[in-house]
Amino acid sequence: MNILSIQSHVAYGHVGNASAAFVMQRLGHEVWPIHTVQFSNHTGYGSWKGQVFDSSLIDDCVDGISERGVLGNCDGVLSGYVGEPDIGASILRAVKLVRDANPKAAYACDPVIGDVGRGVFVRPGVPEFFRDQAMPAADLVTPNHFELDFLVGRPTATMDDVRSSIADLHALGPKVVLVTSLIVDSTPDEALDIVASDGSNLWLARSRRLPLSINGAGDAIAALFYIHWLTTRSVPEALSRSVSSVFGLLDKTVEAGSREIVMIAAQDEIVQPSTVIAAIPI
Repeated sequence: MNILSIQSHVAYGHVGNASAAFVMQRLGHEVWPIHTVQFSNHTGYGSWKGQVFDSSLIDDCVDGISERGVLGNCDGVLSGYVGEPDIGASILRAVKLVRDANPKAAYACDPVIGDVGRGVFVRPGVPEFFRDQAMPAADLVTPNHFELDFLVGRPTATMDDVRSSIADLHALGPKVVLVTSLIVDSTPDEALDIVASDGSNLWLARSRRLPLSINGAGDAIAALFYIHWLTTRSVPEALSRSVSSVFGLLDKTVEAGSREIVMIAAQDEIVQPSTVIAAIPI
């Protein structure tokens, strides 16, 4: 597979393309990364250096790739964090160019908006871009619990709420939905739920909740779920493989006592997870 990945990048740590590109490459796929921002480190540290790029840079890079005559070999576009709404518009232009060259290409959107406890942490206009423009354009979307609630405009407290909200999200356009970091009334205290849907059926993967708060796991699971879905076209298989790998990476991170995912040291978890977490129909 050849994947155009347009999202943030950090020099230190593993978030954005520094997370998503590697996990796809480790599985043997080519990744063409374009960065929406270049920061020294994740903003969760409280201080960082770097800049948000102009949308023209994304357009220029995509145009340059197009000039190589290879967009017809691009199997899909993955997008994540965008710094400004204009960058979102550039991403959708890139998606159109890729689809024009290869109508079978699939667009996966990780709508990075915010999180439970932190609220919205992106710039004004970005959440609305994801809801009003990216969702209708995407084949596959990977919101977390907070982002699901924002995109459909109401809270989810039960699994029935989740099912209804996912149906509303499908109605916006995406064929496949993955919801991460779900905690509803049926989620055990020591667990975390991840739910995936193909529009007709839902599957649940429940992992043990680990004692850490770390950045980049969402970027990794979005990329892993997307690439496994592209290669198998099976939502439950993509769900089980991606959740198992990310759980393994995070478990090794806890063992190491690291503030960053130990993605390089624990990279075998990407290919052959030490713990297999099943996808159960619900």
